[in-house]
This record gives sequence, C-alpha cells and structure tokens, in this order.
Amino acid sequence: MVRVALLGSTGSIGRQTLEVIRALRPRFEVLALAAGSNLDLLVEQIREFQPVVVSVGTAEAAGRLRHREVIWGERGLAQIAALPEADIIVNGLVGAIGLAPTLAALEAGKRLCLANKESLVIGGHLVRRALASGGELIPIDSEHSAIFQLLEGRERGEIERIILTASGGALRDRPLEELERVTPEEVLQHPNWRMGPRITVDSATLANKGFEVIEAHWLFGLEYDQIEALLHPQSVVHGLVQFVDGSLSAGLSSPDMRLSIQYALTYPERLRNSYPRLELVGRELAFAAIDPRRYPAFEIVVEAGRLGGTMPAAINAADEVLVSRFLRGEIPFTTIAAGLKLALERHSPAPEPDLEAIMEADRWGRRLAEEIS
Repeated sequence: MVRVALLGSTGSIGRQTLEVIRALRPRFEVLALAAGSNLDLLVEQIREFQPVVVSVGTAEAAGRLRHREVIWGERGLAQIAALPEADIIVNGLVGAIGLAPTLAALEAGKRLCLANKESLVIGGHLVRRALASGGELIPIDSEHSAIFQLLEGRERGEIERIILTASGGALRDRPLEELERVTPEEVLQHPNWRMGPRITVDSATLANKGFEVIEAHWLFGLEYDQIEALLHPQSVVHGLVQFVDGSLSAGLSSPDMRLSIQYALTYPERLRNSYPRLELVGRELAFAAIDPRRYPAFEIVVEAGRLGGTMPAAINAADEVLVSRFLRGEIPFTTIAAGLKLALERHSPAPEPDLEAIMEADRWGRRLAEEIS
C-alpha cells in the first residue's frame, strides 16, 4: 500500500490527483489532505478518501471541520509534507506558500511529486540543496514530465538542448490591437487544457512558459542557453530533447494532466489506465517561434531567471497579484506584462537568498503590483 499526502487537494491538480488515486485503488491510499478555504469540497474528499490527517488554511476553518486530526496554516502544511507514515507527497499548492512544504518533504527524504512551480522558480537553489537529504523529486507539469522521461538513463553531457512547448493560450490568434480590451472570461477559455485561473491567464501571457524555463534550469541542471520554448497549438508534443549527435526525441500524449500525475506516483513503473489515447492518423503538428510583441512577459520572466537571486521571487509575486487584479477587472490584460517589466527594472536581487529573503522579495513584488494602475 502506497500512502499519499496531498497538498492543495481542492485545486485543479489536487482534484485530478484524487481522480488518479481513485483509479489506482487499492494499491494507493490517501493518508493526508491539505486545502485552503474550499471547505465544502474538502468535506466531500474527506468523506470519500478517509485521510488520517487534514490541514486547512486557518484555525477558524479547522474549528468547522469534524475530523479526528485537523491542523492548520503554514505549520500544518509543513507537518503534512514531512509525515513519517507518508510514502509520497504531492505538492499541488499554488503560489510561494508551496516552497516551505517542498523543502520539508525533501529534507524528510520523501518522494515529492511537484506541481507547485513556485518551489523551483523562487527557491531552486534551496530545493537542490534539500535534495541532498535523500529525497526524490518527480515533476508533474506535462512539459517537465516529458523531458524527465526522455532524459531517463542519459548523461547530462549527451544533451545539447531541450525544448518546451506552449499552446499559446486563449488569445494566440487575436489581433494584437485587441489584447488591451479582452475580458477575463475570454482569457479563461483555454483551448486545450483544464487548469486553474492563474495558470490559464499565465498561458495567455506566456509568463507560465518563462517560469517553466526557470524550473527546467533547476530540475535538469541545464544552462539557460540550453533551454528553448516554441509555440505548439495542438499541445500534443509536450517536450523535446536534442542530443549532441543531432538526434531529436519528443514526448507526446493527449493533453491530460492525469497522465503525468500517474507517472509521478508510480515511477519508475507504468500502470495501465483507461485515459484517452493519442490518435496520430490525420493529426497535424505545427510549431512556431514565440512572438515577443504578443508575449512580452515570456522574455521578462526568463531574464528574471538569468539574473537569479531574489529576482524570480519578486517577478512571480508581481505576476500573481497582477493576474488576480486582471481577473477582478481592475487592470487591462496588457498591464500584466507591463507590470512585470517594471518589477524587473526596479528590483535589486539579493544573491543566494535564504527562505526569509525570498519571502521578503515576494512581499516586495506584491506591494509593487498592487500600486500599478
């Protein structure tokens, strides 16, 4: 029996992880669940999966749950991430709050199935250091999962470059002059993927692909010049690796996050499932360069990664706030990239930051983004 502790159980990744575990029963069971404020859904999950431990965002929320062991807050997340009885930790949290549980899981020697991109974006050097404790890191993002699978058994010296693919989001075919007037409802209509609101907006700006470049840098130990990104509207090829002999290998599958979630849980084993298979007959695959006029946020985020230190934390925090403000109708869509550029220009990154310095940069980025009009 494989015991799983799931952080972010009521979010998009969390819900799909529970779908996968449901299909893998009785081999897998849920040991612990952590969620924020969506208590109604959490109660349903508790009723079905019967976790031993539950964590929620606040003491008030904890008081509303009738369960034998309820903890709360950031301390609760860290406790669940390091549960001695857990075999696997799935981090599906959204935001900088996911970094501390990631470190706790790795320092406890756990297998960490990671969907919280902020862990590597803002604290990649800390994550690499924590891995020395004996933990194991398996990526859940479809692009990084594809690269991870393609690189199995390969030496880093064999790799010339890797290529991440991007769908281009909901606005990839909209005239540039219309982008300032698009509504949140239009941006949230992603053509290929079922995701949470922030990542869906980040797909439209391609800020998410910039963050994924930073993740890949830390995950695979590659230089930024070895990591590229291309537009691929069909979302069928999730990642490619070019080796030093010129050969190119690609990872293909249907655009379904359950595939990479299952692989992370069962690695290195592959288990049969009933998820849709990719049909190749009659399918066209297209690739294009990323247009900096349509997607200025992409290069801004990659440059933040190159600068390093606390710069990615500041940019990530600014992006989170700017996306939220766009979704609330407070700023136009194009202000997201403009705000990220301002953060890049104004922040002075501290090198090799500890967790407190990272969180201070996170607070700085949030303050700046709230002031932008």
